[in-house]
Amino acid sequence: MRPLTFLAGMTRRSFLRIVWPLFGLTALRPGWAADASPLVFGVFPNLTAKQIVEMYRPVADALEKHLHRPVAIYSARDFKTFVSRTRQGEYDILLTAPHLAWLARQDAGYQPLLKYTQPVRGLLVVKSTSPFHETAALRGRTIATADPIAVVVLAMQAELAAHGLKRNIDYQTMDSGTHINALMQVINGRADAAILGLHPYNLLSADLRQQLRVLAETPPLSSLMYLTHPRLRDAEAQAIRHALLDFAASPEGQAFMQHGGYGGFTQVDGSELRAFHPYALQAQEMLRDIQ
Repeated sequence: MRPLTFLAGMTRRSFLRIVWPLFGLTALRPGWAADASPLVFGVFPNLTAKQIVEMYRPVADALEKHLHRPVAIYSARDFKTFVSRTRQGEYDILLTAPHLAWLARQDAGYQPLLKYTQPVRGLLVVKSTSPFHETAALRGRTIATADPIAVVVLAMQAELAAHGLKRNIDYQTMDSGTHINALMQVINGRADAAILGLHPYNLLSADLRQQLRVLAETPPLSSLMYLTHPRLRDAEAQAIRHALLDFAASPEGQAFMQHGGYGGFTQVDGSELRAFHPYALQAQEMLRDIQ
């Protein structure tokens, strides 16, 4: 039995109450203390549950090896739930978008550790056979999106507004929940265009990418960021930071970075988070409206 579980719909408390006793029934990995509770690694739900498990298993393995402590991968069924759990401190280690990292620091005191070096972009895609070749042609049309508080969605909507297209006035949106669902609305003819992130787009099979055409993209945006909850001591946070850097330098880490197009790790400074303050407040307001 592998001591890593992905539970999208369960809270930290119920996970530890129900699942952690099972660890006592199995042999702990060498170096794990018998009373070591699992660190909860919360991963931003920008991919499907299966993709998150497959992608972040090597990261969890590396953290377990360096920290001598089990690591449980968590996410949530949607962004709203993920932000709520972040605010409640459900996650020990957090991987999230930059505007939600600002909220995590503001609301729960999370401290930024590292971010992926390679910037992300929001993409506006249409079907490869679509008659639309400029954004102005989407006036009066329907655009599918991932979760509406995703930073790539907010950034692309800002770009469209700068070109005279305002959401719910000049075009309608279709909330599809995930990036993959959004692009499938286009492929299946249910939407005229879709907004998604560059990273999920790059993970598509060649067959799916051939059915799409990129109509517009946002300027580069800071990538996903790793943070730690303030209940972890400084020494623990630094151990996690060093474990991530060591992982990035390993053959497994280099393969992970190449596959995801992340480009490695770099530092996060306070001014960078402040730059996402407007998007953070916009997301906060949207979450308040749907609560």
